[in-house]
Amino acid sequence: MPELPEVEVVRRGLERWVAGRTIRQVEVHHPRAVRRHLEGAEHFVAALTGRTLTAAHRRGKYLWLPLAEPDGAPSGRALVAHLGMSGQLLVEKPAEPDEVHLRARFRFTDGGRELRFVDQRTFGGLAVEEAPGDGLPARLAHIATDPLDPGFDVDAFSAALRRRHTEVKRALLDQTLIGGVGNIYADESLWRARLHGARSTDKLTRAQVSDLLEGVRDVLGESLAQGGTSFDSLYVDVNGQSGYFSRHLAVYGQVDRPCPRCGTPIRRESFMNRSSYSCPQCQPRPRARSVR
Repeated sequence: MPELPEVEVVRRGLERWVAGRTIRQVEVHHPRAVRRHLEGAEHFVAALTGRTLTAAHRRGKYLWLPLAEPDGAPSGRALVAHLGMSGQLLVEKPAEPDEVHLRARFRFTDGGRELRFVDQRTFGGLAVEEAPGDGLPARLAHIATDPLDPGFDVDAFSAALRRRHTEVKRALLDQTLIGGVGNIYADESLWRARLHGARSTDKLTRAQVSDLLEGVRDVLGESLAQGGTSFDSLYVDVNGQSGYFSRHLAVYGQVDRPCPRCGTPIRRESFMNRSSYSCPQCQPRPRARSVR
């Protein structure tokens, strides 16, 4: 599933190619694309037609684009998008052939490039939601700010993390604690901090929390600079271009390959119906607590 860097790359593309443009026509090609819009597809189309997309924002792995009325006044609503596992928001010339898995299309009054929502597995979705004052839609309010956000509170995060009684990797994936981090970047960040994902959060020292946060920020920033991580053709920016951070992954998906730091073969372990990757030497598994 796309994580913070991949979604941020898409946001930047939407800011460049879509923000400030007025929607002339909306087509919904598959009902699942707008299943989160509870009023239905016809209401979705009506809510967007004639409105202007004023900006492109992100919270965690969600995108939202505030809407302006035809007279330019803020509408108090926004187009909210989640890419799911395979969703793509593509900016295409109108003459380009439709994609096989095209789910929705947005045409603009300027007649230029159109916005297409393409989703092979149909786990992503679009909706128009209330966003008072061009602010954050209520459904996204529970998602914590991410570590690249200027408003991220380091002290509050550190205190909240150490109060938890859970495994550190589970905490990193908790979007109410820290936004935007998924399985890939959790593993990469833990490797950089030399921590095994099963370490208990309440046992972490302040120095370990600091190292972990530094690792999270570094790996997210480096991935963002590379356009994100693309394992297949599904993870692309608005122009259909893949990211290249997969070439720089230290542990994720690298089972049996040598650790870039010490040369020990990378191990794979089961984790929440997924996989975790780590170095046995650099990230020793914590000892099991004795039972009395």
